[in-house]
Amino acid sequence: MSKLNILRYPDARLYKIAKPVTVFDERLKTLIADMAETMYDAPGVGLAATQVDVHERLVVIDVSEEGNQLIAFINPEIIWSSEDKRVYDEGCLSVPGIYDGVERPSEVKVRALDANGQPFEMHCKDLLAVCIQHEIDHLNGKVFVEYLSPLKRNRIKTKLQKEEREQQRKAGR
Repeated sequence: MSKLNILRYPDARLYKIAKPVTVFDERLKTLIADMAETMYDAPGVGLAATQVDVHERLVVIDVSEEGNQLIAFINPEIIWSSEDKRVYDEGCLSVPGIYDGVERPSEVKVRALDANGQPFEMHCKDLLAVCIQHEIDHLNGKVFVEYLSPLKRNRIKTKLQKEEREQQRKAGR
């Protein structure tokens, strides 16, 4: 396993729409393992392949307290959403240090494939529901800051670009 590089907002590659996974082989299983290692190390509770510059419809999530209940969702799609909506404070590994409220359905039902290409459905609520919606947004080329006002979005972009320049300056580039 190896740790992957997480793209940072506003990197244009975060806006690419991911293509469906069609081959279920060792490469895919290695990608899942590498994404899981990257997510746990970050630390985070979800990671979409788009965030590591792989534009395939693959998400890994683990919302357990112990960090031992990894779920890989391949070609995930939301097939039902509750009418009840809640605002959750969301963060993102591609938008480090930024958290803000986003309103989403409080429950969803997801259809996906596992690492062997076997279909499954899962009813998700609470943090898992937020996480799967957030990660599917990534697969569709959308970053959570797009739910925020243009003013907040521009402030976040400016802050992260400034941090990036500062890191590059310190690295002597």
